[in-house]
Amino acid sequence: MQPAKTDRDQHACTASIRNMFEKHGGSMYGGEAVTQQEHALQAAWLAEQQHSSDALVTAALLHDVGHLLHDLPDDAPDRGIDDQHEDLAAEWLQRHFPPEVVEPVRLHVESKRYLCATEPGYWEALSEPSRQSLELQGGAMNETECEQFRQGEHFEAALQLRRWDDEAKVAGLKTPAVAHFLEFVDRVVCR
Repeated sequence: MQPAKTDRDQHACTASIRNMFEKHGGSMYGGEAVTQQEHALQAAWLAEQQHSSDALVTAALLHDVGHLLHDLPDDAPDRGIDDQHEDLAAEWLQRHFPPEVVEPVRLHVESKRYLCATEPGYWEALSEPSRQSLELQGGAMNETECEQFRQGEHFEAALQLRRWDDEAKVAGLKTPAVAHFLEFVDRVVCR
């Protein structure tokens, strides 16, 4: 069980997220035509447009926060390095958020591996940088891994987050600003 947070803790968490986007959000998103911040905002905007829960909109906004936390170069995948950003993100998020935010984020890479194994045409639709990172992340799941993944409590939410992640790569797409989505964050940060 998560410890109760005060309003001060909540404000500090929101400020930390804002600062991460201000400091690191302008870096390019792994070979895609968008920045880290544009990618996060697009994913959150897709979630909001589908009338998702506050927790899932927050997860969409923060699913790649691990990229903002590590200090690896933008071309780490080109160097054969898996930054394990999903684990970094989950570790950071679990200090502030409930499992409904943390688990879809932790599982969004596994979701890509699952969909590559189970959905015809999914791999072919991935961007080249996403295919490259897939290889570093273990490739498509085998049948045993797929069955175990399907049993998870946050399976459906993780798949939905993965789909927004895949779609959130449109250069020049207008979305609400970070401040708009921090309202969702404020409603789900652990109190």
